[in-house]
Amino acid sequence: MEILKDLHAVLWLNPSANNCNTYFINRKKRILIDPGHDHLFTHVRDYLQTLNLSPQDMDIVIVTHGHPDHMEGIRHFIHNASLIALHGEEMEFIRKTAPHYSEILGIPDFEPNPLLQEGDLEIGNLTFRVIHTPGHSPGSICLYWPEEKVLFTGDVVFNQGVGRTDLPGGSGEELKESIRRLARLDVEHLLPGHGGTLSGADLIKTNFSEIERVWFAYL
Repeated sequence: MEILKDLHAVLWLNPSANNCNTYFINRKKRILIDPGHDHLFTHVRDYLQTLNLSPQDMDIVIVTHGHPDHMEGIRHFIHNASLIALHGEEMEFIRKTAPHYSEILGIPDFEPNPLLQEGDLEIGNLTFRVIHTPGHSPGSICLYWPEEKVLFTGDVVFNQGVGRTDLPGGSGEELKESIRRLARLDVEHLLPGHGGTLSGADLIKTNFSEIERVWFAYL
């Protein structure tokens, strides 16, 4: 579905299999965020086909964090000209804790390019802000698009929920601090890695407030 002009959400709504939401920006440069699982990638490919596009047309694929349900689908891009971006700390964590992870995902010798870091990221004529948001994973990032007041949150924060912290590298205290940072942004569209999207500044502020009230005690 189209969230804004040239901003598309390919939501994963099938409860029988775990997969993430994928987002696509169709501007001067074509940007795909979180391709999802390899074996469930068909729904992304099918959506791109409705726009007369294919994975080969993507200029850059941004992965919010390295869990398989967000990252495995980069198999469809590693032999293209597409850049594949991941935070440097996430890649370092993978190298230290799971040195054979890329082989398990079917992408041996994978090296992201570029390695993301906190700060502005210019892609074509667009500027995003990369926000390092550990807690769900050590090198998790959220991506803020100030021009459109759009926040891609990966698995840090959802509509009425938060990411889990019981996987390797997770931290409840870090996740709370990451969410507090995100809550200070001026956001009109919150686009999470799972579940439904949320639009409207007041609804998003309320969502952050309710998350702190309800969920922070469990982190």
